[in-house]
Amino acid sequence: MAEAAKHGATPFEGDGKRVLLVLGSPKPGGFCHAVADAYAHGARAKGHVVHTLKLGEMNFDPVLRGGYELGQTLEPDVLEAQRQIHWAQHIAFVYPVWWGGLPALLQGFFDRVLQPGFAFRYRSMESREFEPLLGGRSADLLVSHDQTHWHYRLRQGAPAHRQMTRCILAPCGIALHHLEEFSPVRGSGEEQRQGWLRRAEQLGTQV
Repeated sequence: MAEAAKHGATPFEGDGKRVLLVLGSPKPGGFCHAVADAYAHGARAKGHVVHTLKLGEMNFDPVLRGGYELGQTLEPDVLEAQRQIHWAQHIAFVYPVWWGGLPALLQGFFDRVLQPGFAFRYRSMESREFEPLLGGRSADLLVSHDQTHWHYRLRQGAPAHRQMTRCILAPCGIALHHLEEFSPVRGSGEEQRQGWLRRAEQLGTQV
């Protein structure tokens, strides 16, 4: 559930740019949580208002069981996520890459939340082209994985990056601002990780 909802705060209060931080790791802790905290700290230091969605704490079915044609009841946390996305001017997604792609929970979040009529609509019954409905927003992607940059991008083709930028953000009208990789996490030392967290905080100041 969104922090604003849990703490009773209205999602329209405060000054500065409205930033939504989506933590896409289902794990209750770990490096992605530290990255998200550092990013939020940097953004708040610049006077921006930051709300957070922690997908691991949300209560929704991540499986789009009947496709968009049959419809599926939107749980309160899905409706709250849509409200937060509508509120936001900038969205930061923090997530790990697993098996080369997005964690299943994050994929399910997109399947359920980015509904036709909310994030996009088809231009016509015959057309396969999308009309984006979330234009005017920007996004940062802060991504951790265990491959070297060379191996993930050149050998594997960076499928998660391509899906996020070309198949999710662009069709919805959200402009990519930064894509930052923290890798390889496995085997990294404390000094390296602290450097990555400083970089995440710096990105938060550049919203």
